[in-house]
Amino acid sequence: MGKLIKESKDKGRLHIDTPMLGESLVSKEFLKTTESGEYFRMHPDINVLKIGGQSIMDRGSKAIFPIVDELIRVKEDYKLLLMTGGGTRARHVYNIGVDLGMPTGVLSKLGDKVSSQNAVMLSVLLAKHGGVRITHGDHLEQLTMFCRQGYLPITTGIPPYGFFEHPAQFGSIPPHRTDSGAFLLAENIGARSLIYLKDETGLFSKDPKKAKKKEKLEFYDKISVDDLIELDLDDLIIERPILNMLKNAKCLKDLQVIDALRHPEKIREALEGKHVGTIIHK
Repeated sequence: MGKLIKESKDKGRLHIDTPMLGESLVSKEFLKTTESGEYFRMHPDINVLKIGGQSIMDRGSKAIFPIVDELIRVKEDYKLLLMTGGGTRARHVYNIGVDLGMPTGVLSKLGDKVSSQNAVMLSVLLAKHGGVRITHGDHLEQLTMFCRQGYLPITTGIPPYGFFEHPAQFGSIPPHRTDSGAFLLAENIGARSLIYLKDETGLFSKDPKKAKKKEKLEFYDKISVDDLIELDLDDLIIERPILNMLKNAKCLKDLQVIDALRHPEKIREALEGKHVGTIIHK
């Protein structure tokens, strides 16, 4: 024990003898020394697919069944983790919470419930094909095992911030919702790819659903995260915090947004590495 702990001469405190002894873990110069040349990737063969709540799940059987059929086919060739969004019902509960003056952390916990409901429905639809709902806390280390056994793991997209959610820059809606949760999980498990299944071709200069009929929109088929941050668009097809996350990512180099609603076949093409939507890259 005497070799592990020594007394600090200046403060009289006992410390474990470690290279980080005395460091505050705040110094920028010190933190730079902790960079790794190569980061360990826990599940390098897993592909994270985020299924939009409002864009896919809320549209019911006509939208979901073709995507389910495609997922059943591609799971034979690729290891997948499905993550679900919240959609319109989450927006409804956010609206009530905002009206009541609820803080951001409370709104985060409310939105979590809706995303979980969508995960349950998707796992039921895929149950006979190996669909299994997993939790954030107990099963993430076992993803590769699930896939090798023929299972298709499914979980909620909401990251488990809850009451610890960051204050929103504008308003009170939680900034880290299901798109952010999918990114954070894909990054931290060292996933092979991250694909967002939406109802649009990809990223436009303005939301096509809100644009006027004759209004010309610019489509970004491939764009760097730095350029996208500089554009400072009013609206995005993915949650804004993802831009800084991708900028600082250690494992993920890019992500792709595809139109799975009209073209479910693009799921396989994206998994094959083809450019079939908008690619946002480092």
